[in-house]
Amino acid sequence: MEISNKTKIILSVVLIIALIIGFAIYTMVNNNKNSELTIADMLVSNEADVNENQAKDNAVDVNNENLQEETEKIAVHIIGEVNKPGIIYLEEGARINDAIEEAGGETKEADLAQVNLAYVLQDGQKIYIPNKKEKITTYIIQESGNNGVVEENSNTNESKGENEKVNINTASQSELDGLPGIGDSIAQRIIDYREQNGNFKSIEELKEVKGIGEAKFEEIKDRVTI
Repeated sequence: MEISNKTKIILSVVLIIALIIGFAIYTMVNNNKNSELTIADMLVSNEADVNENQAKDNAVDVNNENLQEETEKIAVHIIGEVNKPGIIYLEEGARINDAIEEAGGETKEADLAQVNLAYVLQDGQKIYIPNKKEKITTYIIQESGNNGVVEENSNTNESKGENEKVNINTASQSELDGLPGIGDSIAQRIIDYREQNGNFKSIEELKEVKGIGEAKFEEIKDRVTI
């Protein structure tokens, strides 16, 4: 039985359509597989990036913690001609200039020429910033109480000259004890007086201290200042 030309044409068209459909299905299947692989690769890549960034953040946190541990703080007490006197906390190795800035800066009456602004501070020291109306010989107290005064002259073993005046508002007991006719007990009374009544307003106010009469005042008036 012979197949007519018309039938042949129809069969050819059907075959071509089947081939096209088959090719399309094959292409779609391959594209889906490639897409799945690509998405999987992206997920793996993103997870790797997240882990890497997290590791970097952890390293930064550890470095910051180590830096904070390595940075030591010191506490010093600053008084006198500063805007915010009191106890302040500074980085280890800080200088007097840093302490003044931390205390709100110096007042208009401050005389910084009498202070070594580059002096490196230590924990527990007390700093006194003088005013322009006074002449001081010490501005750092090394320890608590009235001992351990560090003098402006680095050679602390040298005795003070006869013409060097003692500031009765900042002097330690040992400094006051060095004045003519002033022993340990009167020196302590001077310190007690200024702690109870504030700084001396004049050297004549020394006569308010028990044990310092007119005669004793005349003996020491040229050796003291405020």
